[in-house]
Amino acid sequence: MSLETAWLALLGLLLAGYFVLGGYDYGVQMLHPFLGNREENENGGGGGGVRGRDGKNDALEAMAPYFLGNEVWLVAFAGVLFGAFPHLEGTLLPGLYPLIVVILVGLVLGNAAVQLRRRASGPRGRRVWDVLLVAGGVVPAVCWGLVVGLLLHGVPRRSDGSFHIGAGDVFTPFVLACGATTLLLFAAHGAAFVALRSAPEPARRARAMGAGLIAASAMAALLALLLTVFGAGAAMTNRPASVAIGVALVAAFGAARWAFTTGHEARAFAATSLAAALPVLLVGAGHYPYLLISSPGRGLDIGHAVTDEATLKILSVFGVFIVPTLLAYQAWSWWAFRGRTGSRHLSYF
Repeated sequence: MSLETAWLALLGLLLAGYFVLGGYDYGVQMLHPFLGNREENENGGGGGGVRGRDGKNDALEAMAPYFLGNEVWLVAFAGVLFGAFPHLEGTLLPGLYPLIVVILVGLVLGNAAVQLRRRASGPRGRRVWDVLLVAGGVVPAVCWGLVVGLLLHGVPRRSDGSFHIGAGDVFTPFVLACGATTLLLFAAHGAAFVALRSAPEPARRARAMGAGLIAASAMAALLALLLTVFGAGAAMTNRPASVAIGVALVAAFGAARWAFTTGHEARAFAATSLAAALPVLLVGAGHYPYLLISSPGRGLDIGHAVTDEATLKILSVFGVFIVPTLLAYQAWSWWAFRGRTGSRHLSYF
C-alpha cells in the first residue's frame, strides 16, 4: 500500500468513526422526546412530554459520558483533510460551504441545548431547548446524507476545477433519498445505543422504535438504489467495490432489523454501526482512484488531491502517535462507563 493510499484510508476511517459515534449522538437527540423516563413523566404532570420535573431523560443520560468526546473524530478528520489532502480540501469545502455551515449551526445548537435544557426556569423554557436539541440532531443527520448523496452523484465542476452547489443540485430525488436514509439510519442507531445503555423499560421502547426506523431507512436506501439503476443516482467508477459495499449495507440493515425484533441490543448496535460507516466506504472505494467526480471517469483523483510525499512522511510521524492515542481514549471511555444507566448512575445533564 502506498503512503497516499494509507492516508486516504485513514481519512475514511476517521469520517466513518465520526458517522458511527456522532451518528448515535444525533439519533439520541432526535429520539429523546420519545425515550425519556416514563415514570418521571407520569409524576411530573402537565406538559405532555417525557421529561420529569427535574428534566432528567433516560436517552440523554445514556449518551452523557461520551457527549462531545465523539466529535474529536470530526476534528481529526478535518486535520487530516487539511494536512494530507489540501487540494481536495480547497475544492471540497468551498463547494459544500452552505451545507457545511448548516451542519456547524446544527452542532452548536444541539450541544448548547443538551447542556442547558435542565437549567431552564420552567416547562416552557425546557420545551424550547428540547426543540433545539431535536433540531441539533436532525439537521446534521440530514445534511451529512445530502453531502454523501452529492459526492456519490457527482459534483458540477467548473473549468478551473472548482464547483458550487445550488438548490437544483441538492433538491434532486437521489440526493434527498440519501438525506432521508441517513436521517432514519442515525435515528435507528441512536435507538440501538439507548437500548444497549438504558434501563429495561426505555430499552424496550428503544428496540421497538429502532425496528421501525431501520426498516424505513432501508426503504429510503432502496429508493436511492433504484434511482441509480435507472441512471438518476450515483455515478460509480469502481463498480465491483460498489456492489460489494452495497451487499454489505443490505446485510447490515437486515441484521439490525433482526436484532431489534429479537432483543439482541449489542448485535443491533453493531449492525447499525456498520450501516452508518459503510456510506463513507462507498464514497471512497466506489470512486477510487477519484475523490471527487463530475462524471464517471472524470474528476479529482488521489494523485492530484494529496500533498507531496515529503509532507506525508512528516505527517506520518505524528500519525503514529495520534491515531493510537485516539483509539485508546475511545476504548478507555467505553470501558470506564460500561453498563446500563439507572438510579445509581451519575447524572450529567
